[in-house]
Amino acid sequence: MRSVVVSRNGSFHTGLDPAALAATLADPASVLWLDVQDPTEEDTALLRDKFNFHPLAIEDATRSHERPKVDAYDSYYFVVFYAAHYNPEENHIETQVVNLFIGANYLVTVHTGAIRHIDETLARWQAPDSPLGNKISALVHALLDALVDDYFPLMDQVADRVEDLEDTIFVHFDESAIQIMFGLKKDLLVYFQDVYDHIVRVTDSIDTYRDLLSSALDSYLSLQSNNLNQVMKVLTMASIILMSGALIAGVYGMNFKYMPELSWPWGYSFAVGLIIAIGALLIVYFRRKKWW
Repeated sequence: MRSVVVSRNGSFHTGLDPAALAATLADPASVLWLDVQDPTEEDTALLRDKFNFHPLAIEDATRSHERPKVDAYDSYYFVVFYAAHYNPEENHIETQVVNLFIGANYLVTVHTGAIRHIDETLARWQAPDSPLGNKISALVHALLDALVDDYFPLMDQVADRVEDLEDTIFVHFDESAIQIMFGLKKDLLVYFQDVYDHIVRVTDSIDTYRDLLSSALDSYLSLQSNNLNQVMKVLTMASIILMSGALIAGVYGMNFKYMPELSWPWGYSFAVGLIIAIGALLIVYFRRKKWW
């Protein structure tokens, strides 16, 4: 079963012809939320053909049990999250997998069974003067925030059960309390595993960004060193060219009495031309060596 809500500049409409889906996704002014409950083969084909989701992501989205995670693809993110609620009849915490495909202007949710948080977030989005606006990031935050908010009442239920177990053990011992304790431990492991996965992901991200910063610093220092070498190379070549001219000028600046070139009519022009010629030859040499 599929439900589609499309917002274009704050104007909402439900239902969408699959043939018009590509045009809607290509329109940056449109925001689409496709909710797939109890996915069928037709729904899977839609995700594959119209959205071009990766087959592995689609396979994970159609599984009933998958660990919480965030996978990054070229143009979208695939997120596995959990909704949880307390079943008072069985005195048990039940969970439901919520799979999210998050793109630039669309959100696709895939799940088994009804999840009220999705319906509530959809209604909140379509309400007049909704603070969610037309931003996918706001929709994702609102949905995940609603899912996580339900964790706190569950923890209160767990705390009550722990207190009851303590009374059972220390006040009036009941052998069935041992079985209840292990059942409670099993329920809590789901949440601890979820928290652990998030912590591991954050830790990996911190390590990755630290390595990226170290690489960026090394690259910056290398660029600075390379730029300094380029400057020193230019200054060195300029010094060599100027020194050649200074050498000739120094020779003809010596105060010897007999220097034939000093009496030449074209002596000055000869000296200047010699300085220019040597400088030009040095420049040609440097360029052939690809130093300049």
